[in-house]
Amino acid sequence: MAVSFSSQSSNVSIFVFVVFILVWWLFVRYLSWRKILLKVLQFEARVLFMPVQSGRILFMEKLTVPVNPKPFLNNLTGKPVMVKLKWGMEYKGYLVSVDSYMNLQLANAEEYVDGESKGNLGEILIRCNNVLYLRGVPEDEDVPDAD
Repeated sequence: MAVSFSSQSSNVSIFVFVVFILVWWLFVRYLSWRKILLKVLQFEARVLFMPVQSGRILFMEKLTVPVNPKPFLNNLTGKPVMVKLKWGMEYKGYLVSVDSYMNLQLANAEEYVDGESKGNLGEILIRCNNVLYLRGVPEDEDVPDAD
């Protein structure tokens, strides 16, 4: 039993293959993963769903612009900051310096555990991988009680 292929089906296969290659080339050329990843990293879009009286759903985009950490930390140098560690402790003090790894040096540091002051520590160094977040605080602000 011989299998025969019509010339029409082979032409369709070649056409489909050429279209696939063309679409792939356009994707790689104009919609590369690097461009898509850059756009995703530059803006964080959150879609909020709000019902409208007519029954349709209104889509609103809320864009947030990321903050570059180096200038942010350099602007806080010499100012009072609150540093929260991953382990729950908080340290309030004056940010003296930040190195290239983002290790933090604080002066006049106070330790807080569960919102309760555990005492003054003086000058401390906090390794970068322990930090959960850092924020600037006014000098007269008290530490709020932990929830």
